[in-house]
Amino acid sequence: MSLTFVRDPQVTPELHEELARLWYDVSRAGGSVGFVASVTEEEVRAATERQLGRVTSGEYRMLGAYDAEAGGRLVGTTFLRLHTDFKMRHWSMVLGVMIDPALQGGGHGLRLMRETIDMARDAGLEALRLEVRGGMGLEGFYGRLGFKEVGRVPGGLRLSADDYRDDILMWLALD
Repeated sequence: MSLTFVRDPQVTPELHEELARLWYDVSRAGGSVGFVASVTEEEVRAATERQLGRVTSGEYRMLGAYDAEAGGRLVGTTFLRLHTDFKMRHWSMVLGVMIDPALQGGGHGLRLMRETIDMARDAGLEALRLEVRGGMGLEGFYGRLGFKEVGRVPGGLRLSADDYRDDILMWLALD
């Protein structure tokens, strides 16, 4: 499969629909993207509106991954949260890392993250930070890209009444 990456895609009604579909599909498949599998389409649509509102306002930058062979369908995303506080303008938080569940395991997530890292460097950022949900094996995935664990809050995430996960903070210096 051939992926095309678009930095800061135009926010259109079609993008709203495609992002909501992708986010819902990833969440339902158990992806660690802010929801649990029992999420409703309405909850995801509301979050999509907020997320793309932040893109439109300039608070976030978006990277879209599109399947060139399937009519340019959105199949992956990342977001960079930009800081207004002068003490933190040199780094960005990576959010919303998603790849269509049907495409996982083919190296597309690594390509998406490498493009995200390049986008951050091109923007003059010096580092990236992200938080991952413990128990998912995500530390190893991001570790292959050079991210280092720099903090962990045991049980910091509660997914249900009896499912607590560590909140893991990772950092990548872009030198």
